[in-house]
Amino acid sequence: MITIENYLDSHYIHRSNWLRAAVLGANDGIISISSLSIGVATASDTRSAILLATLAGLVAGALSMAAGEYVSVSSQMDIEKADIEREKEELEKMPEAELKILAEIYEKRGLKKETALQVAKELTEADALGAHIRDELGINEITKAKPIQAAFASGAAFTAGGVLPLLITIIAPIQFMEYFLYSITIVSLIILGAVSAKTGGSNIMKAILRIVIWGTLAMGVSAGVGFLFGVSV
Repeated sequence: MITIENYLDSHYIHRSNWLRAAVLGANDGIISISSLSIGVATASDTRSAILLATLAGLVAGALSMAAGEYVSVSSQMDIEKADIEREKEELEKMPEAELKILAEIYEKRGLKKETALQVAKELTEADALGAHIRDELGINEITKAKPIQAAFASGAAFTAGGVLPLLITIIAPIQFMEYFLYSITIVSLIILGAVSAKTGGSNIMKAILRIVIWGTLAMGVSAGVGFLFGVSV
């Protein structure tokens, strides 16, 4: 039996918040840590230096991603709260004007004027603030800011992505470290692009090309910097 909850959960948009944070984190983890490792590997022939830089980058990157996401989404949440408080005051001070605004919103969506006013009245009687939060401010469960969830998803995903190049710096031959890092990273990016596109219901090939091109560019630039400024450590 199909329930309304199951029906809603089947839409990809309901995954947008955590999917965005997870894909962004994993993508950053793979590309940034691999790029860092390649840059250091190009400049140094000592495994300890490469491993230390990679580990430091992984820890710093994961914490930075989590903190940045938390601050960013918290700012969004503060704005949402401020708007909701303002809406409460407006409903108390000028309920008729707010009712008119709600009716106009429904009318613009295609309802007849009389129907829009009737819908606005019924929703106002049921939950005036909820109706205005949803239809005037555009805040709902999908778009609602969730700082802790976003921070955890970004930090965990970055760590998961960054662990792979870290493992390569441990086990790969030092002479061919750059090539191992690039090859494994590209394969990982292809898999990540395909999984994220499949989960989000978007074009798989387009997602793969986008993530591989930018990943290759980042690693190429890092390798070039390492080669130009390479020193023996």
